[in-house]
Amino acid sequence: MGKLAYKRVVLKISGEGLCRPDTTGIDAEELERIAAEIKTIVDEGVELALVVGGGNIVRGGDLAKRINIPAASAHYMGMLGTVINALAVQEVLESLGIDTRVQSAISVSRVAEDFVRRRAIRHLEKGRVVIFGGGTGNPFVTTDTCAALRASEIGADVLFKATKVDGVYTADPMVDPTAKRHEWMTYNDFIDGRLKVMDLTAVVMCQENGIPVVVFNVKQTGNMLRVVRGEHVGTHVGETVGS
Repeated sequence: MGKLAYKRVVLKISGEGLCRPDTTGIDAEELERIAAEIKTIVDEGVELALVVGGGNIVRGGDLAKRINIPAASAHYMGMLGTVINALAVQEVLESLGIDTRVQSAISVSRVAEDFVRRRAIRHLEKGRVVIFGGGTGNPFVTTDTCAALRASEIGADVLFKATKVDGVYTADPMVDPTAKRHEWMTYNDFIDGRLKVMDLTAVVMCQENGIPVVVFNVKQTGNMLRVVRGEHVGTHVGETVGS
């Protein structure tokens, strides 16, 4: 085991991270690839909690705009989508020999534990990966904010925001080829810039609780391990530049 820069980590993966670009549902290869990356840091001794989105199944805000469904109901549907993803991630991780528990903010006791903060911490202390499903249990709240909330509750050392790009840029790198990546940002710079890489409420919560954020490309093999070992990967967001 190498030296760890972070011991207790909350990893946020979007639902789109479980499928191929421009598709929906769960792709077996993408799911297995992410599970293999997770295994590399668990094997290093990281206490890992995972928050997974549900946009590959149902994106509540978009659904409410397209169909005559109240927005609150659509958001609950999206939260149930995150539970489906959590169960999928659990099964693949367990096939790799990683002990896991799924905790849901929405009661689905036949398939997952209810979220209980102290129980989640105990699972982490015993070396289990905890997968948080059901978002916060409330509509109109993103899973980014759920990740920041859970990180604050369990005393995480860092929040990893795994994306399809390798950090936060001055502009959309998919559109602007001159966009440059920020290696370091303060919370205030991120908030004032109203950047869309991560929900601003989540960043404010991390700032209030002193939790640094690392935004990196989860599609690049080995990134997760490099970050937990302290290598500078992606964009680091903290109270000051370099923190």
